[in-house]
Amino acid sequence: MHIVIVNRWPRFFDGVRWDNELTRYEEFIDHDCNQVSYVVDGLGADGVLADPSKIASLVRIDDVNDVDALRGAVAEITKTVGPVDQLIALSEFTLEIAARVRQDLGIPGPIPDEVAAYRDKVRMKEILADKGIRVPRFNSCESVKEALEFTKASGFPVIVKPVDGAASIGVHRVDDERTLTALLPTLDLTRYEIEEFVTGEIFHIDGYVDEDSKIGFQVVSRYVNDCLAFGSGAPLGSVVVQRSALRDRIEAFSQECVDALGMRTTPFHLEIFVTPTNDLVFLEIGGRVGGSEVPHLLNKLFGVNLFELWLRALSGKSVAIPAKSADPSGGWLVVPKPADLPARVVKATPMIDRVATVWRELLPREGEVLQPGGAYDALHSGRFILLHDNEDQVEADIHHIIENFEFEASTL
Repeated sequence: MHIVIVNRWPRFFDGVRWDNELTRYEEFIDHDCNQVSYVVDGLGADGVLADPSKIASLVRIDDVNDVDALRGAVAEITKTVGPVDQLIALSEFTLEIAARVRQDLGIPGPIPDEVAAYRDKVRMKEILADKGIRVPRFNSCESVKEALEFTKASGFPVIVKPVDGAASIGVHRVDDERTLTALLPTLDLTRYEIEEFVTGEIFHIDGYVDEDSKIGFQVVSRYVNDCLAFGSGAPLGSVVVQRSALRDRIEAFSQECVDALGMRTTPFHLEIFVTPTNDLVFLEIGGRVGGSEVPHLLNKLFGVNLFELWLRALSGKSVAIPAKSADPSGGWLVVPKPADLPARVVKATPMIDRVATVWRELLPREGEVLQPGGAYDALHSGRFILLHDNEDQVEADIHHIIENFEFEASTL
């Protein structure tokens, strides 16, 4: 099999950062039995650690999310190595780009229409609503007039967000008509949707779907704060939910959503609302591994590396999903960078010796300069992973860190 891997993630070996340590292509894909080629950008080149003698071809481009550049690189590899049997892209931002390249070059695997079910936030809700699954009221957002018509039925606040976004980038909560009419002309409305604001707690469910759309592994977590608030400077975290009637309902709801969307041979990251009346409402789903500390926490708690399951399955290997042997909890917390960047770090107080449940922490060093950009796995003011047998203790410790973590930086 000729496998082409598209990689935009670096790996770190400083003993401090753990980002992307679970995406071990050289270990999970057999480079002896397969021809394995890579397309990378500047950062992604640092994430390819296979023996160079076992790499069929490696092409470096400026941006793997430039569809023309990626198509050209894959076409070049096809000419030098041969037809491509599998084009693998693990990043949320690259899933659709890779699907377009598959379609253009006749490569097997998901094409744009299939990827839209878990990438386009309008399409996924259309499919689920047709199946009778509760979703927020929503509409495309192609004009100010259309958006204002929507608010007459939904009321305010509303959420305006990209149909293909991730990490809450470009998401806006809008509380009144005046703000909405001022915001919309600043956006590319062909890429945006508008939906009702749903009141309730937000949960995320992370797992793996086999070739028959059956979920063999899933973990339910409850957010502490929410992703939208993170974009405004609030800490974001979550707590793994232990066995309960609510968790059973959420796991069954996950299977309904996956079945309706026809997802197969993929990890997933699902977000839902639990309303004050305990109704479950779909928010969105991604056909990829959850971000931030999610994969690291699940691998530590349950011995399941979602990247490994995905890569082995895509390379034609049979995948055995380990059964959960216990019901632990854990959680994670990201304290975002300060608003005014770049900024030089003056103080970041370690918490690992003060909070017994902290397993890992990532703090910027004194004097280090924090730069703009990056998602949840960037270098922030502080990142923490917690482990414990009781979810209430984990949540209490997350709030303790939020209240007691000391961070200072001076704007440059």
